[in-house]
Amino acid sequence: MAEQLRPFRLRGCGDPQKFGVAAGSLRGLLRKGCRLLQLPLAGSRLCLYEDGTELTESYFRALPPQTELVLLGAGESWWGCASDIERLLAAFCSQQDAVVEAARRLLTDERAPHRQKLLTDLIHNLSENILAENKEDDKKWFEGLESRFKNKSSYLRHSCESRMRGYMREVSGFISNVHPAAQDAYRGIIDLMTDKLKSVKYNGCYFDRREKEEAARLCTAEGWFSCQGPFDRDDCPCKHSINPYSNRESRILFSTWNLDHIIEKKRAVVPELAEAVKTRDGREVNWEYFYQLLFTLDNLKLVHIACHKKTNHNLSCDKTRIYRKRKQTHEIS
Repeated sequence: MAEQLRPFRLRGCGDPQKFGVAAGSLRGLLRKGCRLLQLPLAGSRLCLYEDGTELTESYFRALPPQTELVLLGAGESWWGCASDIERLLAAFCSQQDAVVEAARRLLTDERAPHRQKLLTDLIHNLSENILAENKEDDKKWFEGLESRFKNKSSYLRHSCESRMRGYMREVSGFISNVHPAAQDAYRGIIDLMTDKLKSVKYNGCYFDRREKEEAARLCTAEGWFSCQGPFDRDDCPCKHSINPYSNRESRILFSTWNLDHIIEKKRAVVPELAEAVKTRDGREVNWEYFYQLLFTLDNLKLVHIACHKKTNHNLSCDKTRIYRKRKQTHEIS
């Protein structure tokens, strides 16, 4: 079956001219790009224009159409916005060598990732409509969405709610793996979790700019989201950030980011819940602990697709929190 072609905007390293190229795979796009820009295929690779992230096949498949890419030949590199800054300075600055060298030092020392992030954010801000919330103020942002969405927060709330409903379906679908004698108890916990999710509107408030206190742990009041992975480092090494409220392209790209369970949902949390119900032996399963692991920021991190750790996280549930003591009632004599 032929792969579906998707359009991309392609340019060479240091060349402002852009070309429209359609391909269904990373390899296919690389071949077409090399023919178009007359570069040898050997040693060539593709990266994002905005921050220089090099593409893999899985990352390529998650990109929205019309993403701007840079084709690099052997030995070439691309730093994102910093590369264009260097080219601009070289064209207009009379002291170009000294300024370029100073800029290079600023963008390659130990604080370079932070500075690159700030420059990328600044360039994005120049053409974005971040403050607009309603459809009539930024119609382009809503292109391709259902007409029922009248403001940006409502769509992003809906996206979060859909994600949470999907997690709940996975928990419910696991019941066939639960011991038959424990399935009724498992269903009871599913009902409790579902009621709690409904009461908090499926945690959609995390993506609502109007509910700033609830969203503060995940994003700023202005709507910026930062990558919080990988888990074995202090923070994202590439300083990925995005504002899905800014423009249509950012909204689409944000959909490729992952809400990743630190203690993994399929490998650890749900199987542990099923085992806890089976072996409870009169004890009360602490279903609220499992709820926190499955549906809240206690165990969820927002992660750029390039930083999503595909391997086993090798983390397990806290055994001391799986059960809780039943409340004792004392008879009055």
